[in-house]
Amino acid sequence: MSWDPRNQGGYQGSEKDIEEVIRQAKSQFESFKNKGKGLWTLVIILIIAGIGALTAAYTIQTGHRGVVLRFGKFAGVVSPGLHFKIPFGVDRVIDVHTEKVETEAFGFRSATPGVRAKFQKDPETAKESMILTGDLNVIDMEWIVQYRRQDPRKFLFSIHDPVQTIRDISETVARQIVGDRSFDYVLQNREEVNRIFQDDLQEILDGYDSGIRIVGVRLQNVVPPDAVKNAFNEVNEAQQEKERLINEAQETYNREIPKARGEAERLINSAQGYALERVNRAKGETSRFSDVLAEYRSAKEVTKKRLYLETYQEVIPKAKDVYVIDSKQKTILPMLDLDKMGSRSGGEQ
Repeated sequence: MSWDPRNQGGYQGSEKDIEEVIRQAKSQFESFKNKGKGLWTLVIILIIAGIGALTAAYTIQTGHRGVVLRFGKFAGVVSPGLHFKIPFGVDRVIDVHTEKVETEAFGFRSATPGVRAKFQKDPETAKESMILTGDLNVIDMEWIVQYRRQDPRKFLFSIHDPVQTIRDISETVARQIVGDRSFDYVLQNREEVNRIFQDDLQEILDGYDSGIRIVGVRLQNVVPPDAVKNAFNEVNEAQQEKERLINEAQETYNREIPKARGEAERLINSAQGYALERVNRAKGETSRFSDVLAEYRSAKEVTKKRLYLETYQEVIPKAKDVYVIDSKQKTILPMLDLDKMGSRSGGEQ
């Protein structure tokens, strides 16, 4: 390559040399590109393997169950613990809490949940709580339904919206139970209504194969609507007064009737004892008279004298004064004033 003094700064070479330089640079770039492509492939493979390893392992917490879907189809249910799945969306796991008790409220809503929860009613909840009873009265009834997800597969796939299904069935069962009974029965037999409510609700959900277990049903508030609450309270007070009077009368009855029965029993027993005594005495007298009669018939004079003396033995001790009269005395009149004469003469002395 020769130097051209007229070229004050440009490349001093032929056109062929420039093409060679370009070709060499391109060759070096292609070589580096091929080497980089292999490196990037390795990096991508490593990243994919790491992501697969991280997403293949999963843990199910205690009290939960995992429902495994493979390409969107049910593949099984796994218990709590560490498990592995096919990554990259082939397997998908839905975590279902099977031990947690959920609560659905009817006729009211929790405004501020917590220990001191506040509740509120709105037009929507008022429609839920207004129910017609069997005696054609309107009742404002609030209740709660507690449930848990017993079978996660059935809970997820047997019915479209399990929570809304529970709410719809609960309202239907509540209206059926209250509509077959009077207002007083629902008000006074809450535990019985709770039991019937829970049994009927569980039976319907089992028929749907829902996988839901009803833990409990509780009537929270059973009152008449606000429009008739004053009239209902007056009727209720009258019924309570009636019950009070009945209870007082029953108390008096329970106190006086046993007393009268005891007195009657006492009189009957006393009469029976007196009758038995008189009968026994009469029988004794009859027996004694029969014995005396037999003795009298065998020895009349002796018996007569004995009876005479026995009579004197009974009479004389009871006499205040005893007068002994001579059999030859014609009258007893002179002797009747002896006490007066004695007392008079004593006074004169």
